[in-house]
Amino acid sequence: MLHPSYSDLMKVANSEVEPGEQPVVQSRYSIVIATAKRARQIVDENAKERELKDKLRDAYVEKKHDPRKPLSIAIDELYTEKIKIVGDED
Repeated sequence: MLHPSYSDLMKVANSEVEPGEQPVVQSRYSIVIATAKRARQIVDENAKERELKDKLRDAYVEKKHDPRKPLSIAIDELYTEKIKIVGDED
């Protein structure tokens, strides 16, 4: 089961919306799309780091490796407000 739940993620994403304003996230679909996009960014960042490591093996300083999968990292970043979902007009 996914933790945090979709409803918890929606509350966090909409936490800064003033009463009467349109919420940033209106459906679970929006949460899925946002976390999938962030997971793809994480995968791409890791691929770039691997390329850099291969090219500059001697000068590369190893970063702490996160054993979680990219989607789990993206969900955690959204839940802990490290990343935010912005509307189309922003």
